[in-house]
Amino acid sequence: MPQEMQACQLIEFNQPHQIKSIPTPSAKDLKPYDVLLKVAVPALCHSDLEYQKGVFPITLPVTASHEGTGTVVACGSSVTRFQAGDRVLAGQTFGRCGNCEICNGPENYRHYCPNREVMMSVGGRNGAFQEYLVVDGREATKIPDTMSFATAAPLACAGMTSWRAVKQARLEKGEWLGIIGSGGGLGHLAIQFAKKAFGLKVVGVDARDSGLELSRESGADLVVDARKGKDAMVEEVMKATGTGVGSVLELSGHPSAAETGAAITRNHGRFVQVAIADKLPFDVLQLIFNDLTIGASFMASQVETEEMLHAVVDYDIHVENNIFHGLDEIPRVVEMLKKAEYRGKACFVVDKDAVGVVPGDGRV
Repeated sequence: MPQEMQACQLIEFNQPHQIKSIPTPSAKDLKPYDVLLKVAVPALCHSDLEYQKGVFPITLPVTASHEGTGTVVACGSSVTRFQAGDRVLAGQTFGRCGNCEICNGPENYRHYCPNREVMMSVGGRNGAFQEYLVVDGREATKIPDTMSFATAAPLACAGMTSWRAVKQARLEKGEWLGIIGSGGGLGHLAIQFAKKAFGLKVVGVDARDSGLELSRESGADLVVDARKGKDAMVEEVMKATGTGVGSVLELSGHPSAAETGAAITRNHGRFVQVAIADKLPFDVLQLIFNDLTIGASFMASQVETEEMLHAVVDYDIHVENNIFHGLDEIPRVVEMLKKAEYRGKACFVVDKDAVGVVPGDGRV
């Protein structure tokens, strides 16, 4: 392994990412649960824009991206699920304590451990936009043999987060689920998971032509243009569903999304916040009179992530992906994301030998 590696780092808030040479992690310095990966394909998340703006308490400089895949190089002394050569999807959290009430509760609570060390690309722990990466082996997951690194990379956040969010909707087969921001990186996956894996009917809501198009392509039963305004949207949803959707997933972070989501939800329904948002301005009387429950969902546990990966294979879930080559492309693509110049997700081939030839037009 080289002494130094290339990394795309956030050096200063509200400034472009920069390519830097930094020390390569050493196998001899691994903690018991650490796994050292040679990064194959990392992906860009909309949350990376929030990190860039300084919304989160990040220690700079730090390597960006919490969506990573790679090949195992070495494992810490307590790692039993992986060995050198395994193809792995990185988890996002590090250093859960293993002793608290959360860690000893249901498995799908453990990534909420209040004593965890940090998250990837937060708190000084470098993310996946670099050539080698250390991850927590308890949170990482093997990639199915039939799945490419390029398909897997966006699933390290968008996939796991949308999968758990659909589960948190707590609906039965045949019920209606509303998804606000349905044509985005999470939304198009949530539609497919809801339809194919859970048998739900889906109302997709978006405010972009490309998002509306991707919502339809992903299989939403009804697609509503949010630019029509709340009253028109409510009328359209009620006409299709009768009483409103059973639950809403809010994936957009738009200030009006909370009020819209509550308005299209039936009595005794559920509103699940997933996107990062500054405020959620609900109509409190609407919440009270309609007995609506407000919940939230954050990433997913390791077991839920494994479920999600197998669902992608079993149900032929399509990941709308844009593949770029090399870390040097990242600053340019970050600006493209800000301007919504591509659909779905963006990922970057770092280890060409592991990935092989990307076919056709670069979509998987």
